[in-house]
Amino acid sequence: AHWMDEFIHIPGTKIRFGLDPLIALVPGFGALLSSSVSAVVLAEAVRLRVPVSVLMRMGINVLINDALDCIPIVGNAISIVFKSNTINLALINRWKSGDTAKIKKGSRLFLLLVFGFWVGLMLFWWFIILTLLGTVLHFVGKLF
Repeated sequence: AHWMDEFIHIPGTKIRFGLDPLIALVPGFGALLSSSVSAVVLAEAVRLRVPVSVLMRMGINVLINDALDCIPIVGNAISIVFKSNTINLALINRWKSGDTAKIKKGSRLFLLLVFGFWVGLMLFWWFIILTLLGTVLHFVGKLF
């Protein structure tokens, strides 16, 4: 996590970033390498028998990071702030330290929020699609 998220320090600031945003500049290969390192962190969590809700939270962190890496330049800049490997390693360390109930509860809440956001987004897009379809059918009806 240190190498991918906090390896390089910008002098005179508190900003630290790692190889992740730099590797992501290489199209295709960068995203694959970044995701592979993140998969190692997830595999370690599985080995430690971290609960599924926490694993899903960690997976979503990786997916967010991968999505950011797909946006040229801007995604890399945001990836400096969103450090998925550091977040995931912190979750593992908190789990190992015995903070299990709090981690489970927080992960379940996180997953509930992500699911709620996803459902809201799906409903929004269905509303847009149905509105556009209704508008198109209305105009087609006027033509005939």
